[in-house]
Amino acid sequence: MSLSLTGSMALAAVLFIFPQDPTASQKAMKTPQKNHLKNETSPYLLEHSTNPVDWYPWGKEAFEKAKKENKPIFLSIGYSACHWCHVMEKESFKNPKIAKMLNDWFVSIKVDREERPDIDAIYMAATVRMNQGNGGWPMSVFLTTDLKPFFAGTYFPPTDRGGMPGFDRILTQIHKLWTEDRKKLLNAAEQVQKILHKELEGVRGGELPGETDLQRAVQVAKMRFDSTWGGFGQAPRFAPKFPHSTELTALLRYGKRSGNKEALDMVTLTLHKMAEGGMYDQVGGGFHRYSVDRYWLVPHFEKMLYDNSQLALLYLEAWQGTGEKEFLRIARETLDYVKREMLGDEGGFFSTTDADSEGEEGKFFVWTAEEFKKVLGEDADLMGRFFGVSDSGNFEGKNILTRRQSMEAFAKANKISVPELEAKVKKARELLYSARSKRVHPHLDDKILSSWNGLMLRAFARAAAVLDDPEYLEIAKKNADFLLTRMKGEDGHLFRTRRLGRSRLPAFLEDYAFVTAGLIELFQADPNPRWISEALRFQKIVEDEFVAPAGNGYASVSKNQKGLIVRVSSAQESSLPSDVGVAAMNAYRLGLLAGDTKLSSRAHDILRRHSGEFRHYPNAYGQLLILVDYLDAVPQEVYLVGDPSDPATQAFLTKLRKTWPPYRVFAYSPPKDLEALSKILPAAEGKEAIDGKPTAYVCTEGVCKAPITNPKDLKDPPRNPSKKRQ
Repeated sequence: MSLSLTGSMALAAVLFIFPQDPTASQKAMKTPQKNHLKNETSPYLLEHSTNPVDWYPWGKEAFEKAKKENKPIFLSIGYSACHWCHVMEKESFKNPKIAKMLNDWFVSIKVDREERPDIDAIYMAATVRMNQGNGGWPMSVFLTTDLKPFFAGTYFPPTDRGGMPGFDRILTQIHKLWTEDRKKLLNAAEQVQKILHKELEGVRGGELPGETDLQRAVQVAKMRFDSTWGGFGQAPRFAPKFPHSTELTALLRYGKRSGNKEALDMVTLTLHKMAEGGMYDQVGGGFHRYSVDRYWLVPHFEKMLYDNSQLALLYLEAWQGTGEKEFLRIARETLDYVKREMLGDEGGFFSTTDADSEGEEGKFFVWTAEEFKKVLGEDADLMGRFFGVSDSGNFEGKNILTRRQSMEAFAKANKISVPELEAKVKKARELLYSARSKRVHPHLDDKILSSWNGLMLRAFARAAAVLDDPEYLEIAKKNADFLLTRMKGEDGHLFRTRRLGRSRLPAFLEDYAFVTAGLIELFQADPNPRWISEALRFQKIVEDEFVAPAGNGYASVSKNQKGLIVRVSSAQESSLPSDVGVAAMNAYRLGLLAGDTKLSSRAHDILRRHSGEFRHYPNAYGQLLILVDYLDAVPQEVYLVGDPSDPATQAFLTKLRKTWPPYRVFAYSPPKDLEALSKILPAAEGKEAIDGKPTAYVCTEGVCKAPITNPKDLKDPPRNPSKKRQ
């Protein structure tokens, strides 16, 4: 849908037609006021606390000031690891001339999008609509005093440059319109507001999606697939390329379950190419944000916790599904990177690291041929060929390390044994990591977000269960305890963020959904009833407080949250899994375990509610694809009762934990604790050990088969894509 000529697109044209008054910025300028960000905890906001711009955090004080002084609001949204956010700060927000314009004519609000995804989602939708489908960060939005957007863009240079309008000119012309023709701005704002309500609150319901929709998703993916280098994009450039973790997970699971080779091939090629290129940190492990080219060679060098949590789990599942050991290596290295560099002393995971260091993007991660040789000595030639190092480099005269050949292929070509090559690569990575650690590090955004921690908890818990790794399990347990103590208030509600010992801001649906998903996964790895009890309690908060404004669905913001022009209720995804989709999956799995059919049926409600938009473009709804596949697979709930010291109990647990695809959720209890567990999960009541033997009860949506006492009789869940669902 496009805006009419009376809307904000026409407004944009008006802004750039008006001649700039060269004296405007000199008129009626006041001394810059005190910056109001100094008491914030977000590193991104604190970076701006010494700007001459009179920044306010999002809140009542700024809103009242705008109304009292009858000024429009300038809303700037960004995040700590954003390269162009830093550029705009340096060029414009530290510029005394531009700061005076902002302070005189506007009320300026600065938002960290990672702290406030609700604000980001609303105004990004507006930005995209007002810019022919384009958006990004920094996001620069101008609002009426009642918070309705009337003009938006992203990065602006301080003055006209390279065909881009200067920020000073934009400020001048918006001020002129606000003063002389405010009705034009207010009309534009009303039009944008109507579109936002329709897009972000409206839904197109329909029939429950199923097998046909999964098949269509494979065909839609094929149309966007780069069959040479993997990944998805617009032909012929296919760039930039993003990981698309949930879409790949859905294709992987459905491809394996249904035997759809096309789906599996798209996943495996993408995962191989992504891990071979510069998108993956070949020295320290973990993934950068995205690739600027189709080859996965040159990344945007920032590292995000949410990307690495999703990709670690995706590679782990890909290893389970294909047996390819390279996928397991990447999963482990990614988890180990997070453990080493993103884990705080309290047990929480930090958010991001910047793309830049010493003012240069990627400087920390790249190597000249000479630097590489100096570190590796006599092995430099061999390892240079292995990692694709050359004198001319592949990135501004330097080298982004890659691994374009498998160990076996490279060893054969260079007449060296695979074990010897593996040893040399291991040593080279250690030496390079040590040398790199002496460089100036990119800035670490050490704020802790509940939702991103929930994703990382899920990854470590699953890896602990699948790999039987006690260290991963301890990390997961400590993180869960941290979330349930430091990130939870006295009223039992989660906080959104924590930094400098302060937990603050009400949590969003994504926080409850992702933390709950992590706790469910941890309960599979560690049978402490605390985990599943808290998961059920958080899900109840979701059902009570995150009801969609219209229809039987979920909203991203609590009904108790005030000060927003829209309550978003969309299942569409960007870089994070859909909060709505994850909450629906949680409801289904928890409902199965607890024997609560009302709760489990919420998954069907959500799919029906969003089926219209989902069917229009299923691949933008990766988490809903995962949910459709899960429901179509006839998932099982299993109750296991047995002495933990009995080998048969451990054999049962091993089979349950290593099941893939994971179309199963289970609860385990020693006999002495069964009564306590049954109070949390009523469906477990009466499922006792038979004749003192470890006993498994395998059920499907509450209908149980005969109890099993021999682990060999525990079969994988059936894969039945034709199951009929109401």
